[in-house]
Amino acid sequence: MPPNEKFSAIRKGLLEFLILRIVASGKVYVADILNRLKDTEFATQEGTLYPLLSKLRREGLVDYEWQESDIGPPRKYYALTAKGTVHLAELNDYWKHLNVTIAQLGR
Repeated sequence: MPPNEKFSAIRKGLLEFLILRIVASGKVYVADILNRLKDTEFATQEGTLYPLLSKLRREGLVDYEWQESDIGPPRKYYALTAKGTVHLAELNDYWKHLNVTIAQLGR
């Protein structure tokens, strides 16, 4: 199902949250992140993902390490920092709060 353009701002706003959730699952390579997103309405491209990861790194939320690859050049594997873990917990709490608010307003 192609994403509806009227919801693109919401998807864009949630992408950072989802990237942090994916990275929290363990060290991941960019291709892993893209693969996790590809069959969702949050599918994106490297040209969007790399700047977002750079922003998250500048903010101290993620870091990376180079690892050798069996099939090519070394790869950057991303992981959450301690600050990123705290930030993700805050985002998760806020998401739960938003869901409660939305449910209450819908009564």
